[in-house]
Amino acid sequence: MLSYAQVQNKPHILKSLSGLSKSEFEALLPSFQNAWDDYIQRQFIDQARRRRYGGGRKPHLIETADKLLFILFYFRQYPTQAVQGFLFGIGQPQTHEWVHRLTHVLNAALGYEKQLPERHPQRLEAVLKECPGLEFLIDGTERPINRPKDQALQKEYYSGKKKTHTVNNNVISHRGGKVVYLSETYEGTVHDKLICDLEGYEFPKESKLWQDRGYQGYAPAGVVTLQPVKKPKGGELTQADKERNREVSRERVEIEHQINGIKRSRIVSHRLRSRTDHYADDVMETACGLHNYRLAHRHSKRVNRKQRRAS
Repeated sequence: MLSYAQVQNKPHILKSLSGLSKSEFEALLPSFQNAWDDYIQRQFIDQARRRRYGGGRKPHLIETADKLLFILFYFRQYPTQAVQGFLFGIGQPQTHEWVHRLTHVLNAALGYEKQLPERHPQRLEAVLKECPGLEFLIDGTERPINRPKDQALQKEYYSGKKKTHTVNNNVISHRGGKVVYLSETYEGTVHDKLICDLEGYEFPKESKLWQDRGYQGYAPAGVVTLQPVKKPKGGELTQADKERNREVSRERVEIEHQINGIKRSRIVSHRLRSRTDHYADDVMETACGLHNYRLAHRHSKRVNRKQRRAS
């Protein structure tokens, strides 16, 4: 049975399994424990039960560190639930229950760490005002899913761009920072600009927004938008336009790095097998939180190193 005790002194293996370094893993443990305690209180102790919590068969995942390793491993590697269960010494049905239970606990823990992105477009402007520089990047990201069984849903989720069934999100980050906003999860037929129109984003006045050609025609009021020049139909770009496009791409590549950081969790880069309602949205939010958590933790370590050198 795979456990934290087996890998806690093998930092490279732990990082490969979970996506977090040992220090990041252990720093997340207190918040994860608090989130687990809240979950147990809410779902079991506060509920009217014929048998008190703790009775019956004892669970295999007893230690908090083992629970955290279990769900981080699932997000990072995204094995089948049969393989996940085999590695952790439980059956596939129990694995299914633990995966969904601990996904919510991990999400809550990242919320305690203040690393989850904003999800409500009505609060977007207020959140962005707190970001230094008022310079933001926006991009869309598609994720493959299993083909829906319903024929009408198959058409809604089919992406002509990806030639498969997908879900789509918009991601907004601030320059040199983390992901600050994640849109709702939409069907693959809903393109990036349409998500903006549906959610009605408002940005702080005089802020800058870097975007790609997928947002052609999107220009929020009071915002300086910067995006590559589209080649005119039947014409060619001028040398000045090509140079400007290269400059925009050099600046905009940061959002691509952010999305790649989110997709270090293979559960949001591989085809999502789960058909559970809202799970596609839940895992994307949690993957963004994990990415933000890694960035914040590593930034803190760099600051501490600089302070030690200065002293």
